[in-house]
Amino acid sequence: MDHKFIHPVETRYRTEMAKYFTEEKKLDYWMRVEAALAHVHAELGNIPKKAANEINKKANLGYVKLERVKEIDNQIHHDLMAMVKGLAEQCEGDAGNYVHLGATSYDIEDTATALQLKEALNYLHDTLLELLKVLLNISKEKKNLICIGRTHGQHAIPTTYGMRFGVWAYEINRHLDRISEIKNRISFGKMSGAVGTMASFNENGIEIQKRVMDKLDLDPVLIANQVIQRDRHAEVIFLTALVGQSLAKIATENRILQRNEIAEMFEPFKKEQVGSSTMPHKRNPHKSERICSLARILKSNVITALDNIVLEDERDITNSASERVIFAENFILLDYMIKQLIQNLKGIEFNEIKIVENLNLTRGACLTEKVMVQLVKRGIGRQEGHEILRQASIKAREQNLFMKDILIENTQIKEKFSKEELEEIFDPHKYIGQAVEQVDNLVKILKNKYKI
Repeated sequence: MDHKFIHPVETRYRTEMAKYFTEEKKLDYWMRVEAALAHVHAELGNIPKKAANEINKKANLGYVKLERVKEIDNQIHHDLMAMVKGLAEQCEGDAGNYVHLGATSYDIEDTATALQLKEALNYLHDTLLELLKVLLNISKEKKNLICIGRTHGQHAIPTTYGMRFGVWAYEINRHLDRISEIKNRISFGKMSGAVGTMASFNENGIEIQKRVMDKLDLDPVLIANQVIQRDRHAEVIFLTALVGQSLAKIATENRILQRNEIAEMFEPFKKEQVGSSTMPHKRNPHKSERICSLARILKSNVITALDNIVLEDERDITNSASERVIFAENFILLDYMIKQLIQNLKGIEFNEIKIVENLNLTRGACLTEKVMVQLVKRGIGRQEGHEILRQASIKAREQNLFMKDILIENTQIKEKFSKEELEEIFDPHKYIGQAVEQVDNLVKILKNKYKI
């Protein structure tokens, strides 16, 4: 029967990241570890060099086929041992007798997982760096595009789109730092036998473990039981969820700003694209919504990764089945989300007419902070000034009046400001503080940091 895909990670959301999580690649990682172990055994005189050379020659997908390993697995119900048998039967002479000597399954599996996750994190770093470049470019381009800032969904004071994108870029920068830090903690392998005592390697266990990891460019754990402890793996999964939440935050803001009532910024929408099957006028931000939806899967898998830390005694196998799912899911889906967001941002559309309209929507109320600061400079206490402006804001809102028109009629304000001075104060383009300077500084520092 032909295989029919079920999981959309195999079809709709598949990216190049998937190459690190295929069955063939997993088999390849396993055999790389077996080859390194055989090589070290030969160096230490534990097995013939000729046997080690033969194992190294045959420990690859050119000789050991996935189909054959699966066939063996169907008979013995142990996929790692199926690989061992599949490799051994390809080796000439007595070399097959030395495959997997002294090792337990998770010496191979956990070390292979370290190789897998290290390479996946390197790939993720590069993809995320591309997103950072896009965010920095938009931040620089829009550093002078002034818009209304919002807190609690309400108009606050003016900001700039450069600031908005700059904040996002700075957050992605921190994720890139986290990738480097977490990659150091996941790049550990083990070669210590059934419960970690190294008894099967006699007095050479520590040296064997060190040499194997050196050959694989990994670090040896200082101590472990039958498995590498799952706090390392949980941290990796948490990282993917954390990045996913940042992407969802950006996508959510894109969705909010695309609402008809706001209409300041839009994700790209092709001429042939359909927004709704029944409402032809719709321009739904469905690509941003997709990012938010997938982020929920990433963070839900954090619970599974945390539960995998709690294994019984020297180990049980309750982590195994779920890890076959969560590593591939989180890395592939996250890569898809990043690439989707990059595509969205590269084609993003700004409606500068609506941006200006929204900036002035509250008829100057968004500048009362500026007025309050000026009042203090002219002798009115901060708290008193705050109350004057609060009352004026209520009146402006209820009577649909401009703030400056209300304030110019206030006796205390009249004594402190001329009409011309109020006109100057209520220009939103002159109250963005050092927004531009912050963006320039951010772009300079991050472009220098990443040599972009």
